[in-house]
Amino acid sequence: MKVPIIDLHCDVLYKYENQEVDFVNATQLDVNLQNLRQGNVKVQAFAIFIQPTIPKAEKIKSALRQLYYFKTHVVRPENKVVHIKNWSDIERLQDDEIGAVLTIEGVDFLEGDIKMWHLFREFGVLSIGLTWNNANEAADGVEEDLGRGVTAFGQEIIQLNNAHKVFTDVSHLSEQSFWDVLELADYVIASHSNAKALCSHRRNLNDEQIKAMVAKKAPIHIVYCPMFIVEKREATIADLIKHIDHICALGGKNLIGFGSDFDGINEKVKHLANASQHFNLVNELMKYYSEDEVRGFAYQNFLNHLPK
Repeated sequence: MKVPIIDLHCDVLYKYENQEVDFVNATQLDVNLQNLRQGNVKVQAFAIFIQPTIPKAEKIKSALRQLYYFKTHVVRPENKVVHIKNWSDIERLQDDEIGAVLTIEGVDFLEGDIKMWHLFREFGVLSIGLTWNNANEAADGVEEDLGRGVTAFGQEIIQLNNAHKVFTDVSHLSEQSFWDVLELADYVIASHSNAKALCSHRRNLNDEQIKAMVAKKAPIHIVYCPMFIVEKREATIADLIKHIDHICALGGKNLIGFGSDFDGINEKVKHLANASQHFNLVNELMKYYSEDEVRGFAYQNFLNHLPK
């Protein structure tokens, strides 16, 4: 079945930091224009991600370079890829256009300066994860829990996110940071997370977290990274669907979406190797769910829960 796809996470812009290639058809990219069109992707999120190990003075330069790559390689008029600067822009996409959403995966490069939030919102950022795995000025991450949760700076960011209809992303947060965001944020999303009950990786959400997301009516987008799907073996689409089943069982059927993490993962799910292959997941889901439910997972659930 051919349905539109909304994918809430990829790392193309970070990949460009290592090599500038042709976005149209570069084989080095899981998400290129050719693959997006073959996979019927209607909206693709592009993350600004900065390795925490690079020198502090270089972080803002890396973020600005990634904006440059986005503007010069991705959202070119001839590509018919349109920068989604406000959520309402999605409604105005033409049939032959793809929407591109800018997100932030870790606010390290803001360096605790809230003025930088305003700058990047002007650049069109619509979803912000306070951390990657490490702790920073805004919050503790899933791999570096300093016992702080969300800091005063992180609270400032969330307040601005709320006021400007920007999602606050919980996918890489420590557990205390997660609960702080659930309390403080009006627009919460997990852009690329699976169920910890099925795979105990620290990046996944436990059942209490999933139930809290459901109570908050916060979208949960499943991630295609094998190490977040199964433990110690090759991951299949059937294994990934078990995470959808589990989230559905906890009440999240109308909140599930896709967050591939393409170009940020080296290992791939079998038959789900790049953006051209989303339909393999869709077709497998059609064996177990109704067409309306599958359309929900693919795109409609996200559209139903956009900030208003």
